Amino acid sequence: MKPLKMVVACISILAMSAMAMAGTLDDVKAKGYVDVGINGSLFGFGMPDEKGEMKGLDVDTAKAIAAAVFGDASKVKFTALTAVQRLPALQSKEIDVLCRNTTQTLSRETQSGLNFVQPNYYDGQGFLVPKALGIKSAKELDGATVCVLPGTTTEMNAADFFRANGMKWSPVVIENTAELNKAFFAGRCDALTSDMSQLAGNRSVAPNPEDYMLLPEVISKEPLAPVVRHGDDQWFDIVNWTMMALIEAEELGITSQNVDDMLKSENPGIKRFLGVTPGMGQMLGLDNEWAYNIVKQVGNYGEIFERNVGPDTPLGIPRGLNALWTDGGQMYASPIR
Repeated sequence: MKPLKMVVACISILAMSAMAMAGTLDDVKAKGYVDVGINGSLFGFGMPDEKGEMKGLDVDTAKAIAAAVFGDASKVKFTALTAVQRLPALQSKEIDVLCRNTTQTLSRETQSGLNFVQPNYYDGQGFLVPKALGIKSAKELDGATVCVLPGTTTEMNAADFFRANGMKWSPVVIENTAELNKAFFAGRCDALTSDMSQLAGNRSVAPNPEDYMLLPEVISKEPLAPVVRHGDDQWFDIVNWTMMALIEAEELGITSQNVDDMLKSENPGIKRFLGVTPGMGQMLGLDNEWAYNIVKQVGNYGEIFERNVGPDTPLGIPRGLNALWTDGGQMYASPIR
């Protein structure tokens, strides 16, 4: 090999080695954006609007991560993934973080080599049925055909529910969310089972939403959270504390509208949160304005909830478990100090 080619080869090897050793934050900064896996067809959580722009609670969570890292919420690339594709995409480093209505479970954190951060939505599994079916309870579904996504906790929960209640069922398994919805609304199944939030989203985009009803039973706990790979504590901290910051901002009363005025606050907790008193961002390997940028560009958790899935949206979901702990909900941020 000629000397010049050897030098080029050595530089390439060193560069590849450096990339291999770099953490996710370094990789993300080198790319200039955060690659986020999302649903892509779930109204209210991750789906393009009529202009083709991605909207939803998971989408805003992803934008908050980009705002924390880059100071620019637009520096994010969305990759639509099916339920079956989502975990392998994260494991293989096709994406940097998964924000796709995914339930935290013991097996996913151990056998799949993943870490879930603070949930961005507390949910539970239910059933959506046509009103014409004439039933009022999931315990009347004996012998029903049920549309369900494969590779999900949903499928296992439904099997447990029917077995525990001594009922038979026939699952109709379809991998793609949009195709699953089409099958249900075309009458291929008696019921559609999924997280209650997803069912509300599905119903809101049904041909005739008023023809369908959610049955009252909630048959599981579904803490939905962003997910990262095992083995990168710094990236886990950034994603986890981004979620914490969204919740903490709401508790402190800091919104996208008043965040600039809040910079003048004498409250030591607010000064620390917004970086007026420096230190918190540096501990994460970010700018001290990381939390300010999140709230200024994306809003706090309450703002995100209300504009995507709240009572004034087509989904019409009350805060419930997703209210702040001070209001009887589960949203609780650990101290940012």
